[in-house]
Amino acid sequence: MSAKKIKLKELDINNIGGWPRQAQMGFAAIVALLIIGLFWWLFVRDKQSELEGLERTESELRTTFETKQGQAANLGALKLQLTQMEQQLQQMLRQLPSKTEMPDLIVDISQTALATGITNELFQPGPEQPKEFYAEKPISLRMVGSYHQFGAFVSGVASLPRVVIMTMHDISLKPRGDQKDAGIRVNSPLELAGTVKTYRYLDEEEMAEQQAAADAAAKPAGGN
Repeated sequence: MSAKKIKLKELDINNIGGWPRQAQMGFAAIVALLIIGLFWWLFVRDKQSELEGLERTESELRTTFETKQGQAANLGALKLQLTQMEQQLQQMLRQLPSKTEMPDLIVDISQTALATGITNELFQPGPEQPKEFYAEKPISLRMVGSYHQFGAFVSGVASLPRVVIMTMHDISLKPRGDQKDAGIRVNSPLELAGTVKTYRYLDEEEMAEQQAAADAAAKPAGGN
């Protein structure tokens, strides 16, 4: 025997209790779906977006943590490497002339030029310019000699007992006098003119003075 077909028009919404059981179950299922849909729309939808955001944040934090963890694992080795580099730097600085050696070094550079046959028409040291951990000494010069003599001069300076660093600023090397139109030749007289700078290291007392001066300059006016 087939079940009686339910007609929606015959169902009284005000008398749900009188509906056939099949109709009641269908109606209850529809109401349950509507409640679930409404609950998801009002509460779950926004929370889902928030959850996705939190998952992205978690992924970013995990990546950052792993990076920091790797850096922390190598921190000891990096500190040791930095200490070794600082020690090497100090050793290199100690190879530069000291404050007491600088005057003799200037004389040695001048004498080296004369010993190679170069004529010093101008060799005038200027005032020192202290930097963070070294001082530079500018020397204005004008020398006359041949190509080979200047080569011997550079070689002689390099063989001095102390490490000598010379940098050239506004230096020109050109033929001298009547040879100006002949170009630079091996045996023709050349004129080297301009400014060179040589360097020395600052001792601990000088570095302390430098630091004190820097702190005073950085201190606000009127501060205690």
